[in-house]
Amino acid sequence: MKKIITLLLLISVGFVNAQAYKGKGDIKAQVGANIQDGATGIQVSTDFGLGENMSYGFTACYLLSVQEYEILGVTQKPEFGDRFDLKARFSANIGNVLKLNPKMDIYPGLNLGLRNFGAHLGFRYFLTDGFGLYAEAGIPIAKYDTKITGFDNYNNQFTLNVGVSFNL
Repeated sequence: MKKIITLLLLISVGFVNAQAYKGKGDIKAQVGANIQDGATGIQVSTDFGLGENMSYGFTACYLLSVQEYEILGVTQKPEFGDRFDLKARFSANIGNVLKLNPKMDIYPGLNLGLRNFGAHLGFRYFLTDGFGLYAEAGIPIAKYDTKITGFDNYNNQFTLNVGVSFNL
């Protein structure tokens, strides 16, 4: 019984110190699944704290499972450029503004990528000081190509990302 109580106390200490966004100098890394219409993949991102409620970062996505198309009896498969996307982003970390628990953060923001100018809305919950979970949705606001055909929709539509977040 003594060992169980000691173990529970040690685990709870980690939960007390967890903080989702610390402000200037804070660095986050995230790895997760990217889910979109016709494709799923892996997404990695970083965020660097600029101030109490601002951060900038970068996101990369590579689609592993994609839907193929058949055009005139020939199966078309997406190439690397169809599967890959890279974005620079700016976020407003407003968890403390909304008076959320310090382990939680909500971060709306804008991103500029290889395929579009878009927006994202994310949520982080840190279980310990260094490890947490996140969910993030993204939409394109302005697509660079107005004639979307074939695989051009990949990384150029509503996306959902879920995964783990790390304090660095």
